[in-house]
Amino acid sequence: MTDSKIAFIGLGLIGGSIARGLKRSRPETIIMAYMRTRSRLEQAQKDGMIDIILDGIGPELRQCDLIFLCTPVEYNAAYLAQIGPYLKPGALITDVGSTKTDIHRHVTRLGLEASFVGGHPMAGSEKTGYENSSDHLLENAYYIITPTAQSSRENIDRLVAVAQTIGSIPIVLDYERHDQVTAAISHLPHIVASSLVNLIKDSDGEDGMMKRLAAGGFKDITRIASSSPEMWEQICMTNSQNLVHALNLYIASLQSVAGQLDAGDSPAVYRLFETSRDYRNTFAQKAKGAIEPDYSFTVDIADEVGAISTISVILAAGGISIKNIGINHNREHGEGALRISFYEKDAMDKAWLRLKKYHYELTM
Repeated sequence: MTDSKIAFIGLGLIGGSIARGLKRSRPETIIMAYMRTRSRLEQAQKDGMIDIILDGIGPELRQCDLIFLCTPVEYNAAYLAQIGPYLKPGALITDVGSTKTDIHRHVTRLGLEASFVGGHPMAGSEKTGYENSSDHLLENAYYIITPTAQSSRENIDRLVAVAQTIGSIPIVLDYERHDQVTAAISHLPHIVASSLVNLIKDSDGEDGMMKRLAAGGFKDITRIASSSPEMWEQICMTNSQNLVHALNLYIASLQSVAGQLDAGDSPAVYRLFETSRDYRNTFAQKAKGAIEPDYSFTVDIADEVGAISTISVILAAGGISIKNIGINHNREHGEGALRISFYEKDAMDKAWLRLKKYHYELTM
């Protein structure tokens, strides 16, 4: 990584985590930042994460080699036009938004294609803000990089180097393809989860029995419904075309299942569960076979020597056997960096309590 002066427009969870990761790996990097809440900038400066507090978009940006847009997706485009006049020759702009087509269209309209490479670090949390950022949030997480038609190989490699510096796994992808993929695997699930929660809310009786019993599987598949409404409204509206297409396909599949159930087509219903099970099992590279309960949780740890062995020793000292342990590359919904699975629920519960005792951050 050669960029030595970097600016952040917005310093929330993702921007703050990138800044922390850069300062940890390259403490000599000069970082300046602007956001509306000055108290958070002052805290970041006190933490040693930023060197210069910006009062707004202005001439100070002419010093920068790289500028990160880390505000909500709807606002990033507005900042583009303001930044343009302050770009020095060779400077690069990037963003961290969950949708890419909208920002790329604004970049093209403003004639900034040669100076922009999009980015999407696929990690996050239900918690927001700089105060919840960490220097290892993006470690071993996928970092999608979306070039423009005029992005040079050099500029693409610069962003690849940034991703590698903070410990992420860079993947270069066409921005339109990125939005098609994320509409299906990220944006649609949020709509499904939220609609399921609202279905139970609207269908529950006065005794609240549905809510009372909504644990286990229902709670697991709807956890992401706790995410920020403002953020997800903006994500959905800036990727609406792909999302509508995915929704229509999903609605058609649900209507098909409803028809099969109504007709008593038992073989078709069996195939629904069989094919989904077999394909889902390939996600975790498991052998095909009977569906097993998932006794697992994630642990938020830094990617450093001895981190995994320390956890193993803590659990072994408690007589707890681990079934599997691995790195979680996609952490958009707040899962930790390490996923640990167990053979039985009792072992999982004991491990949870033991790691909590040692102040690890855990997520189901």
